[in-house]
Amino acid sequence: MTEQITDLERCWYLSPPWGNQIPRLEVSLLEKVYFKDNRTSGYCCGVQWYGNCWNYVIEIKDDFLYTTKHQIIGTGQIQPNTLTKPSFVLGDRVMLRFPNHGTNQRLILGIELIEKSWFYLVELISPAFVRASTTTNRFSLVREEDLVKVNV
Repeated sequence: MTEQITDLERCWYLSPPWGNQIPRLEVSLLEKVYFKDNRTSGYCCGVQWYGNCWNYVIEIKDDFLYTTKHQIIGTGQIQPNTLTKPSFVLGDRVMLRFPNHGTNQRLILGIELIEKSWFYLVELISPAFVRASTTTNRFSLVREEDLVKVNV
């Protein structure tokens, strides 16, 4: 029975939540966007899978807004930037470098630029079969240095 639970957990971490094909992004990282309701503009500095859709992190004057594709319009203009591109892309299979997290392979479910460094959203804890009384966040932003790409 323990082996079946371990297999289930391994499958959970490697099963894309979006299904067989990764849905296309409405805007690219570092793309200038406008909010439809007030025409405020900002730049997309992150994207993550949440609530069965892509959620975008938009930076506006040192503030961050989380939104869906229905609230923004992409311009196609990429922010002039000297930053390196992210090392991983959405859907990449990666290994965690830190121990004691059960199955170490995970999928990249989000990418975010924080203080000029790329961070990646991975699921650290599989969903519990029995609801715990305390709410824990199953997802975490992980530094690029803590991940290694798995070649499939």
